[in-house]
Amino acid sequence: MVSVLGFLFGLIVGSFLNTLIYRLKEGRGFLWGRSFCPYCFHPLGFFDLLPILSFFLLKGKCRYCKKKISLQYPLVELFTGTLFFLITKKFLFFLSLQSLLYLFWLFVISSLLIAIFVFDLKFYIIPDELIYPAIFLAALYPLILNTKYFLLNTLPFSLGITFLFLAIFLFSKGRWLGFGDVKLVFFMGLFLSFPKTILALFLAFSFGAIIGIGLIIFKKKSLKSEVPFAPFLITGTLLALFWGDSLINWYLSLLK
Repeated sequence: MVSVLGFLFGLIVGSFLNTLIYRLKEGRGFLWGRSFCPYCFHPLGFFDLLPILSFFLLKGKCRYCKKKISLQYPLVELFTGTLFFLITKKFLFFLSLQSLLYLFWLFVISSLLIAIFVFDLKFYIIPDELIYPAIFLAALYPLILNTKYFLLNTLPFSLGITFLFLAIFLFSKGRWLGFGDVKLVFFMGLFLSFPKTILALFLAFSFGAIIGIGLIIFKKKSLKSEVPFAPFLITGTLLALFWGDSLINWYLSLLK
């Protein structure tokens, strides 16, 4: 039942994330002001803003100007709801203040990752307005929870892996990955620590290579084409978050 509530809450957050992504791109404030159609700018009513349901009730079109509504809106809402459901099911062991704070921390970070995923996929950029709060939150909780471990282990590891990717960025002059990706790797180190960050990076590069080769084969991209890397890094991060321990233990068992 609690997981279902997590799913419903995620649908609402997903609707907000769609607004956040649009208004960040347009340079508009996203904390205040009514939602409106991005085509005719008509204010949207309550029944226009029901997560997922409104898209189908309106048959994928704006009620006022009849322009098509992007599939991004229901997909982001559905994915956010599903992600919140999985987070609640896996990480809410019992109802306590510390457990609820941890759950809220994961909700906020996951929301930022979804927004970064979509923004980089659409516009080939990772906004500082999203990545810096993610880095701050990724450091804050483990710092408070276990200051000594964070300062002696998590932070040095995160800085080390970040400097490696910064060297790649500088050597390639931004051709192989962007500076936003370097910041995202720093976030991953803080959020996942060792060894899950290594797993997440391995998964990200593996998925990136498979998708990249597929796009070239089907002539959607060329070797010189720009491909956003943040979606692969975020996919690797989420997979490592949920199944990192199992995958690492499985790999170590193969070495015995």
